[in-house]
Amino acid sequence: MGTSQAQPPYTYDFAKVDDKVPMIEFLDSLNVRERAKVFASIEKLIELKNAGLNPKENLSKHLTDGIFEVRVSFENRIVRALFFYQADRKIIFSHGFVKKTQKTPVSEIQRTMTIRMAEQGA
Repeated sequence: MGTSQAQPPYTYDFAKVDDKVPMIEFLDSLNVRERAKVFASIEKLIELKNAGLNPKENLSKHLTDGIFEVRVSFENRIVRALFFYQADRKIIFSHGFVKKTQKTPVSEIQRTMTIRMAEQGA
């Protein structure tokens, strides 16, 4: 009866917290080459999701309770960008950090959960 509507494509944005954008502040702390690699990884994630494919764990991984990370490795350090999904297939990046331990710190995950709650209340 009804026409089946195609799903909208996945898109992404950066969360805004108290008139600041933590992800942009983090990206500004990286050098140009590192920043480009983070954006390339985000674009790859979006491309895979829009193709209906699940990214491999070396690109993106579910951490807990709807919180995910994009993983970006450089020669001497590893960067993580945390994100969550919103309605209409929108991916919201909360912030990024340089990973110093094997496990993603709980404090970083909690920060993303707090940002997600603020975003959903906005």
